[in-house]
Amino acid sequence: MNQIIREIEAEQLKENVDSFNVGDTVKVYGKIKEGNRERIQIFEGTVLKVQGGSSRETFTVRKVSNGVGVEKTWPVHSPNVEKIEVVRRGKVRRAKLNYLRDRVGKKAKVKELVR
Repeated sequence: MNQIIREIEAEQLKENVDSFNVGDTVKVYGKIKEGNRERIQIFEGTVLKVQGGSSRETFTVRKVSNGVGVEKTWPVHSPNVEKIEVVRRGKVRRAKLNYLRDRVGKKAKVKELVR
């Protein structure tokens, strides 16, 4: 049974997924369905966490819109995610950046990783 589930999940994986880490600023191109039309909407923010693995892998992106913090969790291998574009790399020392939720303004910034 376990082998059957793995084979089904392997078929659903995307071939080319951009690599990104926690702390990176990313643009997520998500497909939005409005009635019978379909369009792509960009959600740009900081990656707070990446969790799961295989076809169940998800990541959470946070942005501030009109003074209100908005978080959205996306499945990495979802057909509704067109692409993930890394805007800038962040330098962080932990896996989950939940502390950014309490911070506002310059305190909520993540240092940029210079390579």
